Amino acid sequence: MLWRSEFRNVLVALLRREVLSLEDAIEMVSEAEQLMREREYAVPSDDVLSLSNASGCTAYYCEFVSLARWARTSLVTLDRAVLRAFPEVSVSLARFVV
Repeated sequence: MLWRSEFRNVLVALLRREVLSLEDAIEMVSEAEQLMREREYAVPSDDVLSLSNASGCTAYYCEFVSLARWARTSLVTLDRAVLRAFPEVSVSLARFVV
């Protein structure tokens, strides 16, 4: 469910830059919520706290790490602390930038 906060922050940034109208932003978030329905996952708090405690990374980032581990996928990030602490699951976004 982390995507909601991230997506909202992107939309707010676009609103403030006057790239999007409020009506467009509301329509976009509504459409995204429909597309994501039944594709949202919650991660266990004990896992997030354990990962954060062991790594020194924020609980916020460890939520993404926990989800990536559960989904058996990679977490693409630019966060150096996450890349160092979780090399088995994290991949640098820089790898994909041309």
